[in-house]
Amino acid sequence: MNHDRRTRLMRTKRILDVCGAVLGLVIAGPVMLVVAALVAIRLGRPVIFRQERPGLHGYTFTILKFRSMLEVDEAKGITTDEQRLTRFGRLLRSTSLDELPSLWNILRGDMSFVGPRPSLCRYLDLYTAEEARRHDVLPGLTGLAQVRGRNELPWPERLRSDVEYVDSISLGLDLRILLRTVVVVLRREGITAPGHASSDVFTGTDRMTGSTA
Repeated sequence: MNHDRRTRLMRTKRILDVCGAVLGLVIAGPVMLVVAALVAIRLGRPVIFRQERPGLHGYTFTILKFRSMLEVDEAKGITTDEQRLTRFGRLLRSTSLDELPSLWNILRGDMSFVGPRPSLCRYLDLYTAEEARRHDVLPGLTGLAQVRGRNELPWPERLRSDVEYVDSISLGLDLRILLRTVVVVLRREGITAPGHASSDVFTGTDRMTGSTA
């Protein structure tokens, strides 16, 4: 795809993202108020989880989600993610209701509806040059890796899917990913990695695959 065509595509994506985020916030507004109240009752305050994540070109932004975990409480023995993630928190994650505040990130231009999922900042130095290309586009609320297995997908395959999306980006692909995301969410597929409360920790592709390259 030449530069001019890619520029037009990204502008169109941005317009669609803004329109979709505004519509989503209007429609989901009442649901967000109910979820916020339930989070305050079940998990306490603050109801919004904020964390720095790498976005376009690796520049960081603050992602917004509904809180889904209890605070660490050593006196009560609540220290691990498994202990902090309650049944209510699992429900929020399995239904993706915890992601609703991220519509603000899309509206602000931090994210897109479709793109590589924003991972953790500490992973930036672990990516290979090829894997780092996942940051050549805005991160997404959903993406190719998410419809292929979400957290159950091994890290090397997730990152290959992210780069594949960057190379194949199109409005048609975005539409297919969004439609497939609805199915994945309704079926509650790939919510957690085996043996983990959510995703397993990325330690670098070479270590995870046993490669000596």
